[in-house]
Amino acid sequence: MPTKKVLIILSDAHSFPLKSTSSNTTTTTPQPTGFFLTELAKPLSKLLSAGHEITFASPKGQEPAPDPLSESLLAFAGNFYERRRENELIERMRRENGFSSPRPFASISDDELRTFAAVFIPGGHAPLTDLGSDKELGRILRYFHGENKPTAAICHGPFALLSTRLGEGGFVYKGYEITCWSDAEEKVMEMVLGGEIEKVEGELRKEGAVMVEGAKEKMGGTTLCRELLTGGNPLAAEELGERFVRMVSV
Repeated sequence: MPTKKVLIILSDAHSFPLKSTSSNTTTTTPQPTGFFLTELAKPLSKLLSAGHEITFASPKGQEPAPDPLSESLLAFAGNFYERRRENELIERMRRENGFSSPRPFASISDDELRTFAAVFIPGGHAPLTDLGSDKELGRILRYFHGENKPTAAICHGPFALLSTRLGEGGFVYKGYEITCWSDAEEKVMEMVLGGEIEKVEGELRKEGAVMVEGAKEKMGGTTLCRELLTGGNPLAAEELGERFVRMVSV
């Protein structure tokens, strides 16, 4: 199987805005976040096992942080060994693959983009802060869309697709079937955290995406529409990784 280059998009954000209203006053507090560990590690592990070359990129090239919730044993259903394996993979990427200093988006020219076979965007709430409004990311995703190259995003990662609306012609995924972290799931998080969070599903729907949500997606099912593969929550990381590797490896 030939080695191919895969671009993984990360956020620079270590927090996202949590809005709360009391006595007719709205306040915004930074809620710690970052990449969701298993949503990055599972697809990444499968890409590496298939022999593909990984390049990490983010808006400004700052060191990414894990979402604290994603490192809890609860997120791994108590599986200490699985959590250790995934943390060890990220540590190896720090040592060997520039994970701590991703490529700034602007440093990746249109000519260099042609050397990449696919792009992947993991979740965590961090994309809500800086990916959906990044013009350079919009340029990158428009390239993969225009060339019909495999594109994958999971959970809050599909929020990054909104960056394409900043370019000529607007949102390029209008009419695409997409699965993401649903508004209903986000409302549960709002009750837990005690504030209002921007909604991925609602924003994508507003731009003309066809949202696919249901029991299958809640339990880890993924949605493939043309070149775009999406999943709704951490349970989808395994299936999304497997399907994405098959797309990349063709």
